[in-house]
Amino acid sequence: MMAFFLMHPHTFWLSLGGLLLAAEMLGGSGYLLWSGVAAVVTGLLVWLFPFGWEWQGIGFAVLTVIAALLWTRWLARKPQPRADAALNQRGQQLIGQRFILDAPLVNGRGHMRVGDGTWPIVASEELPAGTRVEVIAVEGITLRVRPSPP
Repeated sequence: MMAFFLMHPHTFWLSLGGLLLAAEMLGGSGYLLWSGVAAVVTGLLVWLFPFGWEWQGIGFAVLTVIAALLWTRWLARKPQPRADAALNQRGQQLIGQRFILDAPLVNGRGHMRVGDGTWPIVASEELPAGTRVEVIAVEGITLRVRPSPP
């Protein structure tokens, strides 16, 4: 086997590249991707322009570093999606939404149906049923609302 790789070094690099890319698909971390690409490119270069094993190793190392640097530079320019600060915070997701009261607020307090649940609500004034309200804040598990224009 070693004799075959010594006679055909491009097969070694192409095989190594294939193995690294297959390992990357199994892991999915991104660490082996650029080494695999560099190994494939090295294999193609050795196939087209045969040169010694020393230069093959140096070429592989340089291509790996260049590929990783280019990838890092591309990622730095690409806008990264920000994590939603209200993710898994249902009350925070309700801020700014408008609802219609199905029951009046007495002394500025009551409950409001939101989706398949009810939320305790508080307002600065008494509001009759059927009033359109907007959620302006969340205080613990209580939604603070205000009358909303139609």
